[in-house]
Amino acid sequence: MSRTTFFEVEVLDAKTREQLCFLDKVEPHSTIGDIKSLFHKSYPHLYPARQALKLDPKGKLLREEEILQNLPVGTTATMYFRDLGPQLGWTMVFLAEYIGPLLTYLLFYFRVPYIYSHSYAFTSSPHTVVTRACACHTFHYMKRLIETIFVHRFSHGTMPLRIIVRNCAYYWGFSAWLAYHINHPLYTPPSYGELQVNYALVIFVMCELGNFSIHVTLNNLRGDGHRSRRYPSPTKNPFTWLFFFVSCPNYTYEVGAWLSFSIMTQCLPVAFYTLLGFIQMTIWAKWKHKAYSREFKDYPSLRMAIIPLIF
Repeated sequence: MSRTTFFEVEVLDAKTREQLCFLDKVEPHSTIGDIKSLFHKSYPHLYPARQALKLDPKGKLLREEEILQNLPVGTTATMYFRDLGPQLGWTMVFLAEYIGPLLTYLLFYFRVPYIYSHSYAFTSSPHTVVTRACACHTFHYMKRLIETIFVHRFSHGTMPLRIIVRNCAYYWGFSAWLAYHINHPLYTPPSYGELQVNYALVIFVMCELGNFSIHVTLNNLRGDGHRSRRYPSPTKNPFTWLFFFVSCPNYTYEVGAWLSFSIMTQCLPVAFYTLLGFIQMTIWAKWKHKAYSREFKDYPSLRMAIIPLIF
């Protein structure tokens, strides 16, 4: 009958090297997540999501699923702790980021007092494009909220509160800036009138439907019961056929939606916001594309990151 060899884990502060905790008789098959739970018992305010554990103060963070006996340590392991600060779950993160722009835009659309001149309080714009722009903006963020609640699958990952504040300032601030100009009493309609607005509206709706279709497809890929990881592929839904050409068609559709919104409103702040979004989504898409290419040897070579046949 084999005898189990238990581990001892010493947890030190990454900055001061002060011993914070000593864990005795730790099971060899314990994960880093298990060790964080044990550490949490000694420091109740430091819940696992706040904890960062490393084998070296300047090394990489240990992943939750890593097993103690598989790490390059002896039976007495030394780990270094860093407090990541207050955290929020991803669902709450997205709800906070999206509810703000939705409500902020409506304040400007209804021209509540003290935003514009007092004589314009609670008046409405005579231009139909302003109403359509409000409907599109509201639909966009309502879709995002619905996806957050019913479509997206989140792991137990979290985001630091300080980053959430920064992200909310970005989304809420830009929403107010766009809304201020589009709903301003002196706003002028697009150069080509209804023709420009209607064409842009059609493209916007198509891109929103495409974006939603991709999110549903990605959600189904994660929840289809397959144990082995697979890369996303086109389905019978025509909106997913963009997977033939790009790795992240959800970003392609997102950029398309905002580009059409820029054309519809012919508003410079909207175009600037679209450009910033495109730059950020291109960075994310290229990172995802490289990850797919490294992980899957049979990954389609025709696919680009975000723009078909270009990059």
